[in-house]
Amino acid sequence: MQHSSVVLPSSFVAGSPQLGFELTRLLAPEQAIIAYFARVEIVPPGVEHVTLEEATGRVLAQDAVAREDHPSHRRSTMDGFALAAATAGTRLHVGAEVLMGTAPARALVAGEAMRVPTGGAVPDGADAVVPQEDVEVEGDAIVLRGDVRPADYITQRAEDVRSGETVLPAGRRLGGPELGVLATLGITSIAVYRRPRVGILSTGDELVDPAQLPAVGQVRDSNRYAIAAALTALGAEPVHLPRAADTLESLRAAVLAALERCDALVTTGGSSVGARDLMPLVVGELGAPGAVVHGLRVKPGKPTLLAAVGPKPVIGLPGNPASSLMILEAVVRPIVLALTGERGGRAGSVEAVARVPFSGRAGWTWFVPARLYVSGGRFEAEPLQIRSAQTSLLARASGYATVGEEPSRVEAGESLRITLFSCGGAPVEIA
Repeated sequence: MQHSSVVLPSSFVAGSPQLGFELTRLLAPEQAIIAYFARVEIVPPGVEHVTLEEATGRVLAQDAVAREDHPSHRRSTMDGFALAAATAGTRLHVGAEVLMGTAPARALVAGEAMRVPTGGAVPDGADAVVPQEDVEVEGDAIVLRGDVRPADYITQRAEDVRSGETVLPAGRRLGGPELGVLATLGITSIAVYRRPRVGILSTGDELVDPAQLPAVGQVRDSNRYAIAAALTALGAEPVHLPRAADTLESLRAAVLAALERCDALVTTGGSSVGARDLMPLVVGELGAPGAVVHGLRVKPGKPTLLAAVGPKPVIGLPGNPASSLMILEAVVRPIVLALTGERGGRAGSVEAVARVPFSGRAGWTWFVPARLYVSGGRFEAEPLQIRSAQTSLLARASGYATVGEEPSRVEAGESLRITLFSCGGAPVEIA
């Protein structure tokens, strides 16, 4: 999310918890995140050292600084012959060969060339390499077919990385390219942030285990597994906690126990304004800052709670399946990334053309699930009807479009950006 140009409404009072859904005080998602980070200083939970084999997906806690130049010597980028460019156009004796993985036996002498492999060290006295397909071989000599310029087909010393250079900054998540760099530079013990432990607490007397057949009025506790997968994809370690009943005593005990074990807490259900929606009250009792934002000007997911007890975030997600996962992906994502230590992490997205209109509501932000298609070399997107209670809704979507607040409608044929889910989504279809 970009926050620099987002302004909080005058009705929002900094430091004042926003409890209840008074429409004039509801914040847009970006405003809510700004308000949250203004009140809560999130610090990653610690640093540990891991090996290269263990570092995939982790976040650097210290700058990775090169201790040597790379490459450490000049290298050929082609199979060919090392020579002095000034001798181009003459017949050159092939006096020696550079073997892969070894230093040249000697420097190049006047009037000769040395055979060199791709990646081989370029001998002193040579300032260019000629690919073998660009020469005529005549016994133990070569004749060049074309012009040769100094530095042709040579990677210079320190052309990639210089000693003392910061190659990867702290806060960078490590994937294949980053691990390749670290291995190349011999950095094998890597300081990374510890994965934050994020508790998942389901609330609601209607919930039963997935293996149980629900009776009338009951539903399987599915939200926690969707949330756990999304948290894992964002770099956190999900911790499944026992369900809590819809009573003040049960919720208070469950939240206290969770905050003792975990670095943050995500709850589902109990964050609205009904008589049994007690989470905002419980969090407010346990310590400052308590509830920072309660309710968002968004669909789906209006009954969202952004809170904290001390430095530990407490996020109250709606109980409806589509709402809970959508809010985690679209709103809570920067909070989770801050916990992991990642800086500047953004969700993947693609530019697409709307097949049919994407409609929202003026003055509100709508996160509209969408299917993606490839047609005629471009992405096309089709909205899915928002039904917050449908568990299968987001599994049918490739990602989501953000519509509104203004304009609140994207017409057919217009471009829009589809944000991809952190932990996958329906595959892109070939139209």
